[in-house]
Amino acid sequence: MDNIKLPIALVLAMAAQLAAGVWWVSQQASTIADLEETVSQLGSRMAIEDNVNLKRDVLDNSMELDYTWNELEEIWDELASMAMTINEINKIKQRVAIIENDIKYIGRDHMDIKGGMK
Repeated sequence: MDNIKLPIALVLAMAAQLAAGVWWVSQQASTIADLEETVSQLGSRMAIEDNVNLKRDVLDNSMELDYTWNELEEIWDELASMAMTINEINKIKQRVAIIENDIKYIGRDHMDIKGGMK
């Protein structure tokens, strides 16, 4: 093994391949580092966008809830008004029924058995 002779072209080819391999690995490392930075930036950006979207959605839902609550209050007011109206109608029906009974008994008192006036 003391007398190993290698052609210069082979040594140069191996050196070129080694240099190319080192260059390719360094490019891959650089690309990976750039991608990690990009992913980190996108993660931060997405977190900020999620926070902004969450605030917007909460505000929209709050406004929708206020609108719905106001409508619900109006419905309850209308229901109370309808209940009072129905109650008044029932009172009027009771009065009319009493008046009808009074008229029926008054008419019976003034009629003789044959249906004529006394």
